Amino acid sequence: MKRFLTALALSAALASAETFVIQNATVWTMAKGKFTGSVVVKDGKIEQVGEKVMVPQGAKIIDAGGQHLIPGIIDAHSHIAAEAINEGSVSVSSMASIDDVLNPEDIAIYRALAGGVTTANILHGSANSIGGQTVITKMRWGTDAKTMLFEGGRPGIKFALGENPKRAGNAAVNVGGTPRPQRYPATRMGVEDVIRQAFIDAREYQRTWEEYKTKAANGERVVEPKRDLKLEPLVEILEGRRDVHAHCYRADEILMLLRVADEFGFKIRTLQHVLEGYKVAKEIAAHGAGASTFSDWWSYKVEAFDAIPYNAAIMHKKGVLVSLNSDSAELMRHLNTEAAKVMKYGGVSEEDALAMVTINPAKQLKIENRVGSIEPGKDADLVLYDKNPLSNYAKVQKVWIDGKMYFEREKDLADRAAREARKKGLLEKEKAAAPVQKKDGAAPRRGGPAE
Repeated sequence: MKRFLTALALSAALASAETFVIQNATVWTMAKGKFTGSVVVKDGKIEQVGEKVMVPQGAKIIDAGGQHLIPGIIDAHSHIAAEAINEGSVSVSSMASIDDVLNPEDIAIYRALAGGVTTANILHGSANSIGGQTVITKMRWGTDAKTMLFEGGRPGIKFALGENPKRAGNAAVNVGGTPRPQRYPATRMGVEDVIRQAFIDAREYQRTWEEYKTKAANGERVVEPKRDLKLEPLVEILEGRRDVHAHCYRADEILMLLRVADEFGFKIRTLQHVLEGYKVAKEIAAHGAGASTFSDWWSYKVEAFDAIPYNAAIMHKKGVLVSLNSDSAELMRHLNTEAAKVMKYGGVSEEDALAMVTINPAKQLKIENRVGSIEPGKDADLVLYDKNPLSNYAKVQKVWIDGKMYFEREKDLADRAAREARKKGLLEKEKAAAPVQKKDGAAPRRGGPAE
């Protein structure tokens, strides 16, 4: 029933999408270069792209006037719209899922839209060696949590290495005045052990179920094994049905995780942060992992002291599929200029830089058949900038998702006065309804009987 209602909500959203043509735009296709031309959108999909297109009868015409049109920005590492991101009480929390705590009313969604972000990978936190399940979302502001989910998005899970899962200094941390007991692991070698042991258990769990299914198929009377919700997602990893997104910093730990994955026969889909990736870029490329990093963050903690701003460019030149992520609701609003930094630190081209926040993260999340470039048949997730999107001075003018406009700068500016007036009225109403403090400390409600 929930799936049916979600499908209805999405159908309603698409039904409200107009057929329109964006003309006279500098179109950054992220597939076949850039040119001045037009894009036709119909039924939430991109129908035509070219210097000259056939305009459908009755289509709305949007004259871009030389402004820049790019695919919607994709953030491969975000925590917005999640009411909780860490189940830190255990070392392996693969049974937990961000799907259960999505908050579609988080204002960060709208702010992300204002920065041109249309899709994001919402990750569990990094308190665990093996963390919780992740979800891919579209920034469909004003809808419910289920409608925000990217239809057909690949299931994912968060891993973490280093300081976070080993809980550096956690023995001294108090929770509600009570010392928190030390939780295994407390060392980097313990983190590796936790991950390896979890997959040994998962492999045995997988074997038990395969044996049961074989016997049942042969007509034998057998008892169904007990389900383990912690191990089921790990079996999905072993079977290639769930992708691993791993928080990491140091080169030695990156190599450790790649070797553990090779040992158990699965691939790491993305290494997240991967600040020392430049040291082991050849090994990352050989494994087939993607790298989603920061542009120029370093020295903010011990693990980050060897980070360099050339990291993204070096990995890119060594054959690694690289994206730039935010890990921050604030940074998420200007991922376009984060991409521009890779031109300064590494000398990559404009299109290769912009690819790091569009088509590259789409490929890392295995959703490139739907988003990440401006091509016929893909979702009409589009962003219109007034200037070159890699410029510090560029401002997002319009954002469409599935052909429906979710952000318009002119409308946002025009509506601000009315929103502020409504906010002021609500605050005054709340103040008027607040209790009146008596001198003796009692607080009867305004207008209520005196005691």
